[in-house]
Amino acid sequence: MPKDGGIGASTKRREDIRFLTGTGNYTDDINLRGQAYVHFLRSDMAHGKINGIDTSAAAGMPGVLRIFTSKDFEAAGGLPCGWQVTDKHGQPMQEPKHPILAEGKVRHVGDPIAAVVAETYEQARDAAEAIELDIEELPAVIDMKAALEDGATKVHDDLTSNLCYDWGFVEENKEAVAQAFKDAAHVTTVELINNRLVPNAMEPRVAIGDYNRASGDYTLYSTTQNPHVIRLLMGAFVLGIPEHKLRVVAPDVGGGFGSKIYHYAEEAFCTFAAKELNRPVKWTCSRTESFITDAHARDHVTKIELALDKDNNFTAVRTETYANMGAYLSTFAPSIPTWLHGTLMAGNYKTPLVYVNVKAVFTNTVAVDAYRGAGRPEATYQLERVIDKAARELGVDPIALRRQNFVTEFPYQTPVAVEYDSGDFHRLMDKLEANADFGGFAARRKASEAKGKLRGLGINCFIEACGIAPSNLVGQLGARAGLYESATVRVNATGGLVVMTGSHSHGQGHETVFPQVIAEMTGLDANMVEIQHGDTASTPMGMGTYGSRSIAVGGPAMVRATEKIIAKMKKIAGHLLEASDSDIELKDGAFSVAGTDKSVAWGDVTLAAYVPHNYPLEDIEPGLEETAFYDPANFTYPAGAYACEVEVDPDTGQVTIEKFTTADDFGNVMNPMIVDGQVHGGLTQGIGQALLENTAYDENGQLLSASYMDYAMPRASDVPFYSVDHSNGTPCTHNPLGVKGCGEAGAIGSTPTVVNAVVDALQSGGHKVDHVDMPVSPSNVWAAIQKAG
Repeated sequence: MPKDGGIGASTKRREDIRFLTGTGNYTDDINLRGQAYVHFLRSDMAHGKINGIDTSAAAGMPGVLRIFTSKDFEAAGGLPCGWQVTDKHGQPMQEPKHPILAEGKVRHVGDPIAAVVAETYEQARDAAEAIELDIEELPAVIDMKAALEDGATKVHDDLTSNLCYDWGFVEENKEAVAQAFKDAAHVTTVELINNRLVPNAMEPRVAIGDYNRASGDYTLYSTTQNPHVIRLLMGAFVLGIPEHKLRVVAPDVGGGFGSKIYHYAEEAFCTFAAKELNRPVKWTCSRTESFITDAHARDHVTKIELALDKDNNFTAVRTETYANMGAYLSTFAPSIPTWLHGTLMAGNYKTPLVYVNVKAVFTNTVAVDAYRGAGRPEATYQLERVIDKAARELGVDPIALRRQNFVTEFPYQTPVAVEYDSGDFHRLMDKLEANADFGGFAARRKASEAKGKLRGLGINCFIEACGIAPSNLVGQLGARAGLYESATVRVNATGGLVVMTGSHSHGQGHETVFPQVIAEMTGLDANMVEIQHGDTASTPMGMGTYGSRSIAVGGPAMVRATEKIIAKMKKIAGHLLEASDSDIELKDGAFSVAGTDKSVAWGDVTLAAYVPHNYPLEDIEPGLEETAFYDPANFTYPAGAYACEVEVDPDTGQVTIEKFTTADDFGNVMNPMIVDGQVHGGLTQGIGQALLENTAYDENGQLLSASYMDYAMPRASDVPFYSVDHSNGTPCTHNPLGVKGCGEAGAIGSTPTVVNAVVDALQSGGHKVDHVDMPVSPSNVWAAIQKAG
């Protein structure tokens, strides 16, 4: 049993006290003295040439301080892309400028054209409506394949085409893969769509810029997942502000799911305008704005093929994907359909040959970037749908087919660059079969049929790459930043600890879990540990939180810094106890000489560190503060096996999830309750994509699903009570905690599981439906039934 407050204890989240009592400090709660407000005038057309902007009438309206257009940012850089992809011909991707305010053209509905700063938000909004625009509407490019046709209208006139890159991986496998398909005893093909999503964090984005004329210091308060990265990108590449003169603060953040990783134009604008006006400038995004400004997600069209030999062994996988970039390259967008997708196309299986082709396309739509899972859900969805279809075509059990092809020996070098360090996929499937009660499924199906419903069982196995590191690897793959993590640990004279971490919490529970790790290492009560994050002025340079990297990368940085603290305290304790520091042990918050009853309390050692009357200063410096940067040796590889049971009404197409069971390998688990919550949240988001969510544009680039009236989000009634298990973890072999990350698993594993279950249900009713694209809404399911007959 874990000790109270240490690793493995289901300690309640300490941060929830302020969240549930309404005392959290979110960015919109911050109001600076004398602040002004900005409203952005955004394009209502998807593509158009800006011939003129007349702000004269608006400028004279009450409260208006200044109206900004692109001319005000001629000296500024465009918003930078943080990842460069090189195509299969060795050429760098096409990388258009992403201006703060639209220059020359508008390229999607929501593109900011002008910004009005006024005394109140209402005054700014009213003035924006008075700006007269002369915009010549141009044909919009929405369909990705049409965007690549000869003569297609170009989103960016200075590019050669709408193709961002044509990426092949692993290119040297291409001919061998083609031969494997020629030699295959069976080939299964699926063409599918990974539907575009709008991330909907509970808290919309907010930015407040401030400037101190006396010191020349800038401060940006922002709803960001990685304040240090925003400081680097905005300071160095957009506004030309030295890092030491720019502070970025991310206070409490109400969810991100990837959509708050990126550097957005509004952050740069508010920072710039604060200096121009010599007063703070605040922007709060409305929910309507978020639909047309926050980076969207997914939006892939894919053809995947699976080759099998006569014994049903997988011999090759080949995919061709069109990936929508939208109108501009968001911060991490190029990496999502390539390195975070292609490197996972081996899945849990010992398939010897894989070839992945991705064509990234510019369209007149909102930019697309990472969202919970980021590339891994797309890879898993493709692979698990084609395997399920292959099992049906071959007339074999889908679980047996997967088991036959599982990787069983670790470490395992995949044909797509990455090496899995640990895992046990058979054990996960054993746990799933036991927990999901597959033996009772036939009876449950009969009971559903008696009600006129079709019952289906879908299963799925997946593996994901988490941690988004090491730096030397991602650098080779095109990352323009290091992807380490950092921590500073300070022990006060009275014994309390403060951990300043480069990771950022926006719902993960860092303030609870990180102290549990420190408590385990020191024997102290976890309440003696305070976590500070989100302020570049007080935390070491870190890469933020995304890619399930907080405990897997941020955790070891904290461990390394704490180890340095303990090593120094052992020296001090050894001096106080007249013993060698090599003989000193730390247990239950006290230092003792091994094999004796001589000891000194934690607090006595910390006090001695700051009141160094009695230790040799020539050997030991006063104080207790240490910093560590951790750059892992590899990604971590969480894995899972999921099962879903659905009921389908064949008369209406309505799908109801009746049962969902998971078995996950997260390595060592720090706090089981928090892990449960992370899995629950991920499952719900994945189910939302599978059943409900879909972003729809018309042929003119108008967003048809621009509010909750048209964009369906999952509610409590849409999901079942989940059966979640993570007791069969295999520790990660290359980080000191043995952890793998858990935040994205549910969103990665759920979508194919749901669709597999729906197809199984329809097949059980005699409907020859082998695929339904997400969302498997009632209308889509009903249409598939009618088409199949």
